[in-house]
Amino acid sequence: MRIAVNTRFLLKGKLEGIGWFTNEIIRRMVLNHPEHEFIFLFDRPYDQQFIFADNIIPVVIPPPARHPILWYIWFEWSVKRALKKYKADIFISTDGFLSISSSVPCILVVHDLAFEHYPEHLPFKFRYYLRKFTPRFVQKAAHTVTVSTYSKEDLIATYDADPDKISIVYNGAHTFYKPLDYETKQGIRDHYAQGCEYFVFAGALHPRKNVANLLKAFEIFKRKQRSNMKMLIIGRFAWNAEDIRRAIQQHPFKNDVLHYDYMEVKELSKVIGAAYALTFVSLFEGFGIPILEAIQCEIPSIVSNTTSMPEVAGETALLVDPSNVEEIAGAMSTLYKDENLRNQLIQATRTQVKKFNWDKSALEFYTIVEKITRKNNAS
Repeated sequence: MRIAVNTRFLLKGKLEGIGWFTNEIIRRMVLNHPEHEFIFLFDRPYDQQFIFADNIIPVVIPPPARHPILWYIWFEWSVKRALKKYKADIFISTDGFLSISSSVPCILVVHDLAFEHYPEHLPFKFRYYLRKFTPRFVQKAAHTVTVSTYSKEDLIATYDADPDKISIVYNGAHTFYKPLDYETKQGIRDHYAQGCEYFVFAGALHPRKNVANLLKAFEIFKRKQRSNMKMLIIGRFAWNAEDIRRAIQQHPFKNDVLHYDYMEVKELSKVIGAAYALTFVSLFEGFGIPILEAIQCEIPSIVSNTTSMPEVAGETALLVDPSNVEEIAGAMSTLYKDENLRNQLIQATRTQVKKFNWDKSALEFYTIVEKITRKNNAS
């Protein structure tokens, strides 16, 4: 079988949600199935680290697709031609886009529909494209994969999608995320948090992540508790991030709010693993990978009570209304004052973590590939 894969988010030093999903799922499929040939479609020069085995044909097809007009050209012209040229039996696209005009069956991965629920958080041209074409992509796809029960239900409710053509394949987390011993934790605190305990947020910084409200809640917490607790904000500034940048720079406790840019997974896993708690009060998530990363590290969380986040967190987190700053601050205080509660949440991580595993997810994904291929051959 010749399996073509959209690999444009496999970017060295810049792997985020879609990139990690692609890397972990596809790498396992490539290594587990040397009998198949994989055509990796890049939109720019690639790094050799993503050529996982000899059964990969890496192909760079222009133009670099980072703009709606270029998205359309890349998928409807470049990808379509490449699929035909390399005689692909199936096309896997993990970023929510596909080629509508291609006749090659496609497995589409839609991680979330945040652009439908919070369109104001994206520039007009991006949200227009996503809202116009995503329903058509879902309709065109031979099968759609998503990453949570919430996201599957959202696809059905928003696009009237066929539930029989949607499967759930959970994210996993990197094996670097694991419990740390006390000495390692203290070393991380010394290096990143002036030797103090800290709450941590990790993720790209844009309005949907609700970091501004998180920082307001941290101010309330600091005024009430007067502790040495720090707040670490880990992530690059993305779109519409000026309010977040300003909130960090002008915070009343700005000496206790420490921002670090994008970190490679090896270092980020230690920063999360040494945290007092993860604080992830996003407005909307199709999954919420940092929650799972904290779970693997046996770190409790404060997370939003909306969308997929309660599904991922299970009993490992305090759930809060992300729009209620006082409630977020209250959860911080509760966790800070109640060590027994914190230990209960930590204990729950050891059960919840068993639900998520990249090996299991890759196997489930490959089963879908086989199913669609058999169906296409039969027809």
